[in-house]
Amino acid sequence: MDFEFTEEQRILRESVDRLLNDQYSFEARRAYAKEPQGFSRELWRHYAEMGLLGLRIAHHHGGSATSPVEVMITAEAFGRALVLEPFVATAVLGGGLLRYAGNPQQCDHWLPKIADGTQILAFAHAERQSRYVLADVAATARLDGSSWIIDGAKTLVLHGDSADAVITSARISGAPRDRDGIGLFLVDAKSPGISRRGYPTIDGQRAADIVFSAVKVAPEAVLGEPGKALPTIERVVDEAVAALAAEAVGAMAAMHQLTVDYLKMRRQFGVPIGQFQSLQHKVVDMLIALEQARSMAMLATMMVDEQDADERHRVMAAAKVQIGRSGRLIGQQAVQLHGGIGMTMEYKVGHYFKRVTAIDTLFGDADHHLTALARGGGLIPAV
Repeated sequence: MDFEFTEEQRILRESVDRLLNDQYSFEARRAYAKEPQGFSRELWRHYAEMGLLGLRIAHHHGGSATSPVEVMITAEAFGRALVLEPFVATAVLGGGLLRYAGNPQQCDHWLPKIADGTQILAFAHAERQSRYVLADVAATARLDGSSWIIDGAKTLVLHGDSADAVITSARISGAPRDRDGIGLFLVDAKSPGISRRGYPTIDGQRAADIVFSAVKVAPEAVLGEPGKALPTIERVVDEAVAALAAEAVGAMAAMHQLTVDYLKMRRQFGVPIGQFQSLQHKVVDMLIALEQARSMAMLATMMVDEQDADERHRVMAAAKVQIGRSGRLIGQQAVQLHGGIGMTMEYKVGHYFKRVTAIDTLFGDADHHLTALARGGGLIPAV
């Protein structure tokens, strides 16, 4: 199989790397994190101008309708730079839900605004009791005439405090964890009855807890068929997992390179410590883990458009397992080999480790997905 990038994909990678190398030093990132929304609005506009926010959006909606590979390239570059902007929250999750569940009018209104960077979306789905079970939705939506009334609380909504609109899930019928009965609603974030509490996450990103208290939404705010939203949610989460896997690979590659450079520079007993064989072995272990993660991230990317949901879920679960394991090994070794400096907030290797740790927990950690794989017969079930 040919794993070489096309000329257009190489140009995209070089363009994104050039922008981030110029604009996203570690010191600049710390300044961006202090901005009111926790990221740079100016860089967000640059991403839109480069077409990064509309990679999967159709041409007639202002996007470029590329393959998942372009998303992988962009996400990996973002991982290397520790980007703070809401790419996954808006372009992957929000844009994906609209592409798969939105009607023509909804897509015509919202997708161009995502592509041009003028609107930020957030996906409010996780709840305190749900853990990693996507079907566990306790928030409710009930009909009141032709409108819907939404009640409930969502937690860890990625960039929910800066979103202009929130796509929220709510249960229309059935018991908690029933696959049927879940709806999706596109709600203005400033609607009466919505309260948001934003906070920084461990990796320097932003999230919010959102409470819906008798929030009234019009019938045109419903995405897709009411009560049949779970397959769409699962598909979009799979896309997000693939993008996050690529981002984690970028962060792991940066940690490995930082560690190699440090071992070449740091001297002990009159020689660089990189000459010590035991430390060389540790760096090789890091490289092996990195390449294993890279292979699984590429496989996840190739499976994003797979129509067989069970097969797609198995691959995404396997990718999450490997990303989680590789991220832990590489992060622990990177911090240990740096010594005391690896533990400081002023040095970036620890920030990379925090990001890959956060990615491991998003949409299910390695242990959760390993259990799911085992119950399903593994990545390649026996015939």
